[in-house]
Amino acid sequence: MSKPLILVTGPVATRSGYGNHTRDICRALIERDKYDIRIQSMRWGNTPLNALEEHNPHHREIHKRILKQPSMEKQPDVHLHISVPNEFQPLAKKNIGITAGIEHTIPPGQWVEGMNRMDVNIITSEWSAVNFKNVSYDKKDNQGKLIGQLKVNSPMTTLFEGADPDIFKETNEFSKQLVSEFEKISTDWNFLYTGHWLQGGLGEDRKDVGMMIKVFLEVFKNHKNPPGLILKSSSAGFSVVDREDIKKKIDYIKRDIKAKTLPKIWLLHGDLTDDEMNQLYNHPKVKAHLSFTHGEGFGRPLLEASFSGKPIIAPCETGQKDFLDENNTVKLPGQYVKVPNRSFPKEFYVDTCEWFGVNYGLASQIIRDVHKNYTKYAVKGKKLMLLNRRMFTHDKMREKLEEIVDQQLSSLPKQVDIKLPNMKKEDKKEDKGLPKLRKI
Repeated sequence: MSKPLILVTGPVATRSGYGNHTRDICRALIERDKYDIRIQSMRWGNTPLNALEEHNPHHREIHKRILKQPSMEKQPDVHLHISVPNEFQPLAKKNIGITAGIEHTIPPGQWVEGMNRMDVNIITSEWSAVNFKNVSYDKKDNQGKLIGQLKVNSPMTTLFEGADPDIFKETNEFSKQLVSEFEKISTDWNFLYTGHWLQGGLGEDRKDVGMMIKVFLEVFKNHKNPPGLILKSSSAGFSVVDREDIKKKIDYIKRDIKAKTLPKIWLLHGDLTDDEMNQLYNHPKVKAHLSFTHGEGFGRPLLEASFSGKPIIAPCETGQKDFLDENNTVKLPGQYVKVPNRSFPKEFYVDTCEWFGVNYGLASQIIRDVHKNYTKYAVKGKKLMLLNRRMFTHDKMREKLEEIVDQQLSSLPKQVDIKLPNMKKEDKKEDKGLPKLRKI
């Protein structure tokens, strides 16, 4: 009996959040060895297309299944489309949309329409799922008359992005390259931020990197022995131009701080493998992970960072709320605020949407205290690591994904063998010929 034919569409080769997610989905399906997997590789903005590593056995299996031409010998049984919902395409007998949603509270109308094209939709966090459930738009005809409501009608379920505990874990082994990089970092006590620095002015970029830097500089300016802040960041790619743009942004913020001395900020701008990222999280000069993010569809880097057992300092809101247990996270307080219109592309922005804003005054007190009284916060990091390594792993994600896919396969029409009834053979009657006609 042939295996069910499954097509996965997504940015599988890109160094992006959706790229990581696509590779995880493909790996999980391949590992089950019960499906015939084909992969349609897509671009993701300007992010590099070099994420599939030759030495990685999971990546090799993925690469073997990437379609060279956008065509197949027959219609797939199931299509999993991993993207933003306005791009969802129903190409199979059953279609599953997979998305992190948008990082503010109101998904655009085109996204709702995209969700409704699919048989079922997988959302990566409870926060994003609630936003999709709550959103509603008026549908009007050409004369402006109200004719109904646009809502998400297709079924939704949540499925987190699992981290691989064989990769992300506590370690004291470091590559020569990473050791060389850290020899340039003179501060022995450092906060670490990992993530993109996206569009928008100060306080307007989605991960709020600019204000995180400003608060850090204000807290530790003129300090006799200040900690450092390591930024593992880029805008989209790893070009020299991108690196220089990041440096200019940092210098612009520094110029606004009135101080005799400022704490050090170290920029790591380059391409690291998952193993190297884990080494970065575990390096003894990294003491705590820091994020002021306004909104996340899931927030995968912080989940992976939590597997290092070091304290996470971040808001326990938006998508990352699912795995940042409030009792074991150094929680940054704040409130939901209106999103500046420069923070998203025009087609993704909705006028009344909100995201989370960190209270910068309280955040200043918290990061100062983490540095001063590190031991009491280190316990939180260990507890969060143990919790997440039990609940948010790749294997746990794969189990639920298999259930969702198999449920769609079970609803396909099944081929049934038709058995015709046996026909009774009639007895042969004696041929008496034609009747004789009477002579008149």
